[in-house]
Amino acid sequence: MRLLLDTHVLIRLATDRREVMPDSALRAYEAAEQVNISVVSEWEIAIKRSLGRLTWHAEFVARYEAGLRENRVRWLDVTRAHCERVASLPLHHRDPFDRMLVAQAQVEGLSLLSADGLISAYDVAVVW
Repeated sequence: MRLLLDTHVLIRLATDRREVMPDSALRAYEAAEQVNISVVSEWEIAIKRSLGRLTWHAEFVARYEAGLRENRVRWLDVTRAHCERVASLPLHHRDPFDRMLVAQAQVEGLSLLSADGLISAYDVAVVW
């Protein structure tokens, strides 16, 4: 399985909060043949940090960067095809970050690892 991590999943994995994830989600993550992280998630994390909703200390940032390198993460950039897909998505979800993740998963043929119930309203494979 090829996964795209939702931002909340990325934050939980990066901050060692795996215990709040169900075993099925952890098994899917660990068994994935490819793990993708969208630059959209990095953007969302940066916004949360700038607003004070997420605190990452320098020591943590170094661990996070090392974890990305060690865990076979593939970065997924936003393409024009992803933007076009967003335009055709029904408005089940109003969060622009989540809508882009759905579009990327659809275009790239990825399963989205997420606990967001609104995402399952879209035509996309959701694991959680």
